[in-house]
Amino acid sequence: MTPEQCRAARAMLAMSQGDLAGVTGVAKRTIAGFEMGQSSPYSRTIAALRAALESAGVEFIAENGGGAGVRMRKDT
Repeated sequence: MTPEQCRAARAMLAMSQGDLAGVTGVAKRTIAGFEMGQSSPYSRTIAALRAALESAGVEFIAENGGGAGVRMRKDT
């Protein structure tokens, strides 16, 4: 997950950095630093952020020549 994907996912979910921090236990300051490209959190921290966003309904799209992205998961 890139910083841009994290910001976009939160925006799609109308979730603040504080909301994400509350769900994951990751400090808001850590999330802000990651999203601004100022820090590189541990892989377990990024995994926790990603898991929380995915469980809220976001799907991450891998870089496939068209650029990495996010979208809302289609419920079936």
